[in-house]
Amino acid sequence: MPPDLNVIDTAQFFHGFTPLGIAIALLGGFFLALGAQFQHRGVVVVEERHGSGRKAGLSIPQLWRLVRSPWWALGTLLLGLAILCQLTSLGFAPIIVVQPLGVVALVVTSVVNARASRTKLTRDAIRAISFCVAGIAVFVTVAAFVAQEHPIEEKQLIIILIIMGVVVTLLGVAFGLLRKRFTAIFYILSAGLLYGFVATLAKVVISRLLSGTFEWLTVGCVVALLAAAALGAYFVQTAYSVGSPDLVIAGLTVVDPLVAVSIGIIVLGEAAGAPLWTVFVWIASAIISVYGVFQLAKTRAAQVAAELAEAARLGRA
Repeated sequence: MPPDLNVIDTAQFFHGFTPLGIAIALLGGFFLALGAQFQHRGVVVVEERHGSGRKAGLSIPQLWRLVRSPWWALGTLLLGLAILCQLTSLGFAPIIVVQPLGVVALVVTSVVNARASRTKLTRDAIRAISFCVAGIAVFVTVAAFVAQEHPIEEKQLIIILIIMGVVVTLLGVAFGLLRKRFTAIFYILSAGLLYGFVATLAKVVISRLLSGTFEWLTVGCVVALLAAAALGAYFVQTAYSVGSPDLVIAGLTVVDPLVAVSIGIIVLGEAAGAPLWTVFVWIASAIISVYGVFQLAKTRAAQVAAELAEAARLGRA
């Protein structure tokens, strides 16, 4: 029986344009940055008017008010465009190439947030952002030359779903028991972990659709994808209420791709043919990027403390 030429041509068409996938992913990074800024503004307004000040996560009434916020709605629209760009780019290129490119959103968000708050980026903040961007840039540059895509088997899908189930369970237990003690970094790292799985599952679903495969396991991936996206979105909105948008984006654009890329390398085998030296380069670049996130968090915490001290000083004067 002759092969299905339509299926083969479609898969080959999408997988043969990695540069186009990179360009679409970069465009998505700009939408992500602007969407984060508008959503953050909506969350801050709701928190100021209706918040309890305990920073223990957004309540159901707060979430309802958030949905009716025009700033938040605009941000959500832009994030929807960012997601559309991300999903499209995953059809053209391996996940380990395009997923880390969202780091461009960190640069845009940092500049926009500084303008919006009428403050200047400090040297420490610029240095931290540079670490994030440099680490991801090195990672993507190497990955673009060595990454390869392979058909995704059912065994790989089951492994991804099991790992995700364990992660979601641990995050749920931690949130339920310790949420009043958590700072922005917990919500950011948690959202990054979940969105890493979202990106991976999206890649899996897209690949199986392009190959003409759609069965119960693919449906399970879609359900898991939507659940992880919803929980990750909640963590992101809570992170906006306790942290700055550039800190949130820094965490998401580093943790998210590191998770997705790790799954792409270890489970999906996208770097199966890569030479040994690339592994050490990837590990080093990942460490540099994560270091940049924690330094940015530290810098933002110091800046907030200085602003509070200045406000207290002016109040006493």
